[in-house]
Amino acid sequence: MPRKKTKQSTGPYLIDLLLLREQVPSFDDFPFCLPIIQKLEHLPFHPKVTFFIGENGSGKSTLLEALAVEVGLNPEGGSCHFNFATRASHSNLHQYLRLAKTASLARDSYFLRAESFYNVASEVERIDPNLFHVYGGRTMHEQSHGESFWALFQHRFRGNGLYLMDEPETALSPKRQVEFLSLMHDYCQRGAQFVIATHSPIIIAYPDSCIYLLTTEGIRTVLYQETEHYLVTRDFLKNPAKSLQKILSEEKSAAQCADVDSN
Repeated sequence: MPRKKTKQSTGPYLIDLLLLREQVPSFDDFPFCLPIIQKLEHLPFHPKVTFFIGENGSGKSTLLEALAVEVGLNPEGGSCHFNFATRASHSNLHQYLRLAKTASLARDSYFLRAESFYNVASEVERIDPNLFHVYGGRTMHEQSHGESFWALFQHRFRGNGLYLMDEPETALSPKRQVEFLSLMHDYCQRGAQFVIATHSPIIIAYPDSCIYLLTTEGIRTVLYQETEHYLVTRDFLKNPAKSLQKILSEEKSAAQCADVDSN
């Protein structure tokens, strides 16, 4: 009798997270002193793509890192099979998060952390020198930073997966960022779910998503056209010469004021 085919599970996999506020030892200590954590209670995830945006230091990476650890991924990056630490620096925030998940089981998962991807590439070679075939057939240390990122997105990722990404745009040209949107859309169509912290006005343009803005006031949803990423880029590209003239004249005035103050 032929075996009955089992239906593969598809996303979404994450529904929301809850901060267990009553268990937090002190909101004066890091990372609980961050405004986004102090005011965090309940955060729903979009079934396809959830974006975290905000200024440097707003807590995007800290929150994403805690989420990665809570779903069983290595805080320094990689899949659930990675268990290494070049420097154990992740916070204990994950211990105070409660994740609500769907009944679907992710067939794949990966945490991309741009700042430590070199360490992940080294770990791939340490685990199995022949494992590079999963990343497009070339060892990542023999590719440029951007090429190795693209090899990861194009060859290592697949549908039916949960992918957490911290600043994936850091090594990608604008053209590659646009191509990444197409690639991400294809994965989403095949059941993937993404949570991405980014500064890219190109990547956050993906329409089937939720954008969370992290500020000193906490976390709130914003429309793409309301984001500073979109507005600043749009205004600059409308008239680069005029924008530069204004920026550089402001810099010159600030420098002159500093010289006066120092005399």
